[in-house]
Amino acid sequence: MRVLLTSAGFETEEIKGCFVDMADKDMSLVKALFIPTAAIDAGAIEVLPKCMNDLLKCGILDKNIDVCDLHAGMGFEKLKQYDVVYLCGGNAHYLLERTNATRFNKSLMDYINANGLVVGVSAGSLIFSNNLENNLGLIDTKLDVHCITGERRGKLTYPLKNNVKLTNTCALVIRDYPDGVEIIGE
Repeated sequence: MRVLLTSAGFETEEIKGCFVDMADKDMSLVKALFIPTAAIDAGAIEVLPKCMNDLLKCGILDKNIDVCDLHAGMGFEKLKQYDVVYLCGGNAHYLLERTNATRFNKSLMDYINANGLVVGVSAGSLIFSNNLENNLGLIDTKLDVHCITGERRGKLTYPLKNNVKLTNTCALVIRDYPDGVEIIGE
């Protein structure tokens, strides 16, 4: 399992470095699926270039990034062709609704369970937590993003506390649930 849940993407070199380590591949060869579906208002749309730049600044080539807006689903067989799935921020309710309506939820969880690498940014992180009904159920806790103060760096113990808080400069890293869960950054 390789999941990186963030508030604001690769805001620090540590988070970016963690992503590159988790990818464990020459970044110029990485194929990414970029999902901007949650960006349905002006503020979230404005941030999309920054999200795309997260992937580009890691060395992923523009030609290796496909955009999918979840107007249709994507089966596991097609999804597993990608080295990373990057879920942008915006409206978490809308993203979850599209994910479930297109049955992408099943493909995405199969992808994660097959050791696919997933990055969530804000709303893209929240769909995995208990914040919303019918969430993807990856972590059994509420997740707060864009917090002024967040969790302390280090391994988290299971069961997770009821509410995990992320600042814009820290991330929840899941390598093996529940034993391989940690906070990086501050």
